[in-house]
Amino acid sequence: MDLRYLTPLTPEEQLAHGLATPQPLAMADRVRFSELDNQNHVNNKAYMDWFERVRIEHLDRVIVPHYAPGPAPRVALHSANIRYRKEMLAGEPYIATAGVVAFRSSSFTLEQQVWSNDLRATLNAVMVMLRPDGSGARYPLPETLREYFETQEGARRDA
Repeated sequence: MDLRYLTPLTPEEQLAHGLATPQPLAMADRVRFSELDNQNHVNNKAYMDWFERVRIEHLDRVIVPHYAPGPAPRVALHSANIRYRKEMLAGEPYIATAGVVAFRSSSFTLEQQVWSNDLRATLNAVMVMLRPDGSGARYPLPETLREYFETQEGARRDA
């Protein structure tokens, strides 16, 4: 099966390309020369770019529509923890994923992965929704979004 780039992958495509379990959002790309360090390994910053790209895609496709017809939230990355598991090299295709694993009233924890036949890196990020007026006040997750997280992404409600 050919790997489709820069397009959300189906669960079947994810499994066919080595993911252990399908993720809510997965997109493929290929390592570019500009992402390499002087030892021809992928630079650590490139992983952060890959994670951000799929995180924003997940935000735009999944989260923001639940706020309609009201204004979209401002989103703050509260904290992130990355783990590099195995090096990536020039030209390797990869799949970056995003899925919510837990949520509270105005924040959620996003688990992200990079796969290239096997798991190469993970990122756990806490995202906080803020009111769009710039006040810095929290913006509660709509109940439809909370239900989506539980039923579609398998996330748990945290107290």
